[in-house]
Amino acid sequence: MSISPKEKPELKLEKFELERMQSDWEFQVEYDMSESGITPLTLREVCEMGLDLESFLDLPYGYSQTNGTIELRRIISSMYPGTSEDNVEVTNGTSEANLLVALSALRHGGSAAFQAPNYMQMRGVCLGLGAEVSTFPMILDSRWKVDWEAFYSTVRPGTKLVYLSNPHNPTGSVLDEESMLRIVERCEEVGAWLLSDEVYRGAELDGHRTKSFWGMSDRVIITSGLSKAFGIPGVRIGWIVGPEAFIRECWSDHDYITICPNKLSDKIARVVLSETNRERCLARTREVLKNNLPIVRSWAQGLSPILEWQEPEAGAFTLFKYNLDIPSRTLGERIRQNQNTLIVPGAMMGLERHIRVSLGAKEEYLRAGLDRIGRELQKIAKGQ
Repeated sequence: MSISPKEKPELKLEKFELERMQSDWEFQVEYDMSESGITPLTLREVCEMGLDLESFLDLPYGYSQTNGTIELRRIISSMYPGTSEDNVEVTNGTSEANLLVALSALRHGGSAAFQAPNYMQMRGVCLGLGAEVSTFPMILDSRWKVDWEAFYSTVRPGTKLVYLSNPHNPTGSVLDEESMLRIVERCEEVGAWLLSDEVYRGAELDGHRTKSFWGMSDRVIITSGLSKAFGIPGVRIGWIVGPEAFIRECWSDHDYITICPNKLSDKIARVVLSETNRERCLARTREVLKNNLPIVRSWAQGLSPILEWQEPEAGAFTLFKYNLDIPSRTLGERIRQNQNTLIVPGAMMGLERHIRVSLGAKEEYLRAGLDRIGRELQKIAKGQ
């Protein structure tokens, strides 16, 4: 049966403000303090971990296996107890992983619940798929814990997908086990898929690994990748972990989008995610963050009461509330223009009167970038 143009479903994606801002300016400014990851590894450092780049030069540079090589999927599955390679789909970054999950979970309609503030990709994707999207907030005054009244009213019968990030972007908070159990129980009660984006898992400042949602329910889907905690965003490798039937649906959609991961990227991921090397990468990340946190702490204290802050538990960024009479988009644009420095306005993550600032840069770069931001904040506070 043919479908008339008026009956065809429409995929209409709104402008992704944060990504467009970064695309326009991150390579133009002197200091990119909008970055949400750690200073990336070099290809030379990956070679020092065991990547035989020389032997790869003689291999035909063709397609890789569309859902990731069996070897890579087995390595990833070893990180999630009770899984096999059939529970894993390898994607081009965590963003593609999230997109594929949304396509599968919302295939037959239904609404979505979205944790806020957050990286706004999944909100835009779900809206683009025609889903009603409701948000449940994290509350600053309770150290970024879940607003439970809002959560239960948002995650209700008819909700097909619940999205959250843990560790959380942009606050750097981590859910406790009691909260995780409440979230899982509610998803099971209403029949929703729970998508836990765990791309910052392993970037904890105290070294205590965040508990994964994996294994808490057969309604849980995990996405992650090499971009953040592992510090290799340019390799563009992400993954989905979930029930085999759900993964097969994601694979079918993947065939229509980017088809397969890059062949060299798959090989790099196999080297980096070997048990020894993945702990080596995560240790490097924690070392950078632990070194940088006192620098940011001292800087924020020097800007009190302009800035209010709750220190992050994880992640290569930190979120500040500012006490100035200026919208965050206007503030961000002023800092870019006057200080040649890029930050993330809170409004682009669903939270006004806040800014997100990088925590993962090299020390000299971090200090200089913070100094630029501080200069402009002080000028605004003085009415200049």
